[in-house]
Amino acid sequence: MNTIKRFFTDRDSLASLLVTVFAGLFSLLAGIVLIFIVSKNPIQSTRNFLLAPFLRSYNFYYLLIVMVPITFTGLALCIIYQLRYMSMIVDASFYTGAVVATAIGTQLNLPPGIHPAVAMLAAGAVGGLIGLLPAILRIKWRANELVSSLMLNYVFYFFGSFIILYFLRDRSQTILSSVPFKESFRLPRLVENTQLHAGFIIAAVFVVLVSLFLFRTRWGYEIRLTGANQKFAYYAGLPVTSIILYAHFISGFLGGVGGAVEMAGLYRAFIWQMNPSYAWDGVIVAMLARKNPRFVPISALFFAYLRVGADFMSRRGDVAFEFITLLQGLIILILASDRIVNYFKERRLKRQVLSRTGASEGGSR
Repeated sequence: MNTIKRFFTDRDSLASLLVTVFAGLFSLLAGIVLIFIVSKNPIQSTRNFLLAPFLRSYNFYYLLIVMVPITFTGLALCIIYQLRYMSMIVDASFYTGAVVATAIGTQLNLPPGIHPAVAMLAAGAVGGLIGLLPAILRIKWRANELVSSLMLNYVFYFFGSFIILYFLRDRSQTILSSVPFKESFRLPRLVENTQLHAGFIIAAVFVVLVSLFLFRTRWGYEIRLTGANQKFAYYAGLPVTSIILYAHFISGFLGGVGGAVEMAGLYRAFIWQMNPSYAWDGVIVAMLARKNPRFVPISALFFAYLRVGADFMSRRGDVAFEFITLLQGLIILILASDRIVNYFKERRLKRQVLSRTGASEGGSR
């Protein structure tokens, strides 16, 4: 109760919350305006966009399925943002984790339950090692982690495609597809006759684990302290280099596990023709959550709601699904700008200074 009261009396936290809510509402409003501009039947298109997840139970389950991968990438980027780094290597970790899980899911014979668990651990380990690369480049040669991670994403995408094409491909298929997964590799369904799988529960468990890690352990405190002021952390005697490295490893590990969960839960074979780029969705989820993993499920639910609505609208109407990218850009633009929050802070500070000045003048008289 005290935590809730402190949250609503803390003006800085409340201002950030209001900006986040404003970004979500503004993106919805902008989407509706855009629909009215380009659609021949804007009323029906708007209805499909806003109400799609609730029109049928299948659509709602689809929304929950969409939440799973972006929850993992959102959690991974929360750790990176807490460290005040801008690495996007989780995209490579997620894709390569899916490739590693495909190799284990097609080549090994293991008992049900153990099979996907082994694939997740292996994919997470490989994803974690990939996550270290931008951090090492930054520490050793001061290479910008955003640029290096974006470049490495292409490297690992083509490397993963090479593995699928030459070692795991199903030659009987006309499209690029791996051989089918073993039945023991697949995650169980949570609801019969739907695609909602146990990966949803696994993602929820990782939300709890990452939240506990960041806010209830010494390692999480070190990450947050290093992100707040790296020089202070260094002079305080913290092993800053080690902190940066294990934070990036954990972030990559989450991405790799997310890729394995997506393969084991949703697919019968690896059939991605292109990199799904879930990391970019994770950027928005992490920003909406304000770098706090406890709020990732809420932001992932909202973003999944936008995607499901846009998908349903594009299938039933004349507005292309790609219009969702405009809404993503608007959300990033609003959240990335500190001008709105700084405006409220400046006004509050001015009022405080004026009130104190008036009180001091009154006291001196």
